[in-house]
Amino acid sequence: MFTLDSASSPMRQFKASLGHILLVEDEDLIRDTVALALRNEGYDVSVSEDGHGALELLQRFEQTGGAAELVPLDLIILDIMLPGVNGLDLCRLLRRQGAMVPILILSAKGSEADRVVGLEVGADDYLAKPFGMQELIARCRALLRRQRLNVTGSQSVLRCREIYLYPQECRVTVRGEEANLSPKEFRILELFMSYPRRVWPREQLLEKIWGPDFIGDSKTVDVHIRWLREKIELDPSSPEYLVTVRGFGYRFG
Repeated sequence: MFTLDSASSPMRQFKASLGHILLVEDEDLIRDTVALALRNEGYDVSVSEDGHGALELLQRFEQTGGAAELVPLDLIILDIMLPGVNGLDLCRLLRRQGAMVPILILSAKGSEADRVVGLEVGADDYLAKPFGMQELIARCRALLRRQRLNVTGSQSVLRCREIYLYPQECRVTVRGEEANLSPKEFRILELFMSYPRRVWPREQLLEKIWGPDFIGDSKTVDVHIRWLREKIELDPSSPEYLVTVRGFGYRFG
């Protein structure tokens, strides 16, 4: 169904990766060639040979906090002609479920009508076979760049259910009331809300919020998480927003 080799397992941390790409392609030669080229460019690649395998892999990500905790899924490359669930149906399903990850469709059908259908079901880009590897890599870079700009630069308001965070105003409202957060608490919450369902180990939070030169105990993170829960959770002892992922760290949502 799908394969995850030691270089792309979702249960390990990638420190020098340009991003994590899920490649769904049933033709062995194309799948292996594209995966190798992307890995050589510095991407981490998980592969699936059919739609059912891709769905199973995505469900595993969701059950563990969205693979986002250790291996954020940044892009899906999706062939249309797949056994089982075809690429168009899979793309449509992911969009109906609210998935925001960019999707690049690969297809032997290259007519204008085929491209329109692919884009209308939710794909972000469409590349007809046969294609040049450099063009594929360039399109991947463009999609990933656009996605990161959307996450980091264009959101004037971050929202999760009853929590609104206004980055430019440095303020947060919870259930319609202003939350009095310290600068560290605000930055932690902003980071979590910018990457919903991603799990952050304590060490990464220390580096992101306190900086690489911080000298102290990782329990500092636990203390600030507890304070933050007291300000945003209805029941801090049973949090619905800031959730502990045992053995890994914390995630939001």
